[in-house]
Amino acid sequence: MKSLSKIIFLFLFLLANNAKASTILVPMDESQKNHLKAYGVAYWVLENDVVMEWLLNYRGGSFLFPHQQLIEEELIIKGISYQILPDVKVKQIKAQIADPEVNMEVVQLETAPKIAVYTPQGKQPWDDAVTLVLTYAEIPYEEIYDSAIVTGVLPDYDWLHLHHEDFTGQYGKFYRNYKSQAWYQKQVRDNEAMAAQLGFDKVSQLKLAVALKIKQYVAGGGFLFTMCSGTDSFDIALAAQETDICEHMYDHDPADPNFQNEIDYDYGFAFTDYTISDDPLEYEYSDIDGTRDHRIPENQDKFFLFDFSAKWDIVPTMLCQNHTKEIDGFMGQTTDFRTEFIKPNVLIMGENKALGTARYIHGELGEGTWTFYGGHDPEDYKHFVGDPPTDLNLHPNSPGYRLILNNILFPAAKKKKRKT
Repeated sequence: MKSLSKIIFLFLFLLANNAKASTILVPMDESQKNHLKAYGVAYWVLENDVVMEWLLNYRGGSFLFPHQQLIEEELIIKGISYQILPDVKVKQIKAQIADPEVNMEVVQLETAPKIAVYTPQGKQPWDDAVTLVLTYAEIPYEEIYDSAIVTGVLPDYDWLHLHHEDFTGQYGKFYRNYKSQAWYQKQVRDNEAMAAQLGFDKVSQLKLAVALKIKQYVAGGGFLFTMCSGTDSFDIALAAQETDICEHMYDHDPADPNFQNEIDYDYGFAFTDYTISDDPLEYEYSDIDGTRDHRIPENQDKFFLFDFSAKWDIVPTMLCQNHTKEIDGFMGQTTDFRTEFIKPNVLIMGENKALGTARYIHGELGEGTWTFYGGHDPEDYKHFVGDPPTDLNLHPNSPGYRLILNNILFPAAKKKKRKT
């Protein structure tokens, strides 16, 4: 049925083209009424095998679509600002972009990436910014969890997001405050049952196996994006793979008393020389996280995106497309990353220089790439366990959420053959 709809779409697309060809420009600067929905239409166009273009740094990272009635109707329905441009105007824009003195570039997008979100089944007492914005933008995704990853499904996907997760096997270190809560106890039961079912003695061993599968996926050409505690807990789990950092309330036996000396930072993606918290009741994994450094009023808490050369540094330029370089900060279990613990080969794309923290970082591993984005919800400064999810109808132009969607489109422009 899906292939038939694509055929119909392409037939109507070809029928609509004529000698007076024109193009749809979707501006992504301050004039855009709904930035987030615009990404959804871009994904929908790619799903229907229509090639589009991303104009990096032109009016906030605008999109160019072929002028086709179905696309225009979709833009109207979604309330997205657009313009119809004649070919001569498009040529002028591209000539402007091609000027070597201008920091702009044209990137062709060809294929919609297949998206997976690593998340447990059943309602959790927190929401996830990525699934919120994917749903709002109407971008399809599939949910997978530990059993699927351990049994080898990752090569089926182009892009993977890690839901709010603790890969160290310490259940988010929620024990002190939430151990008596029904949702916490259920989480422990479910994870222990899953570990036993898959042949692991401990949940921490299962989570490490999952982290290693994800690392293999990235090295083989996959695209990884993760936020909040899915960043540092993932890195720490990899670095601690030869020791036990979990105390008895998490895995029923004591931690290795010498675990700090057995951490191998080379196994991780992003961080080095940090110290892991040895207090099992502390709501913190290590000193990577800069949450405690945010002793400033909310209205002063900002981070800033870097400018990259669109013609030479295309990847970070794509990932930083926005209608503003100044973005409101937001907290999380892992709010941001202290720069002294970031590996020298990691690219910092957004930072709070005053605090000495990085919010948005990127790197390569083998044939693939990864992006870590600190904080929990770009439109909820302090999101507590049990708070209602953000209503993105109230934030259709969120620059913080735009960064997530940049990562969604990124694989469409940089397809690589994955190694399995």
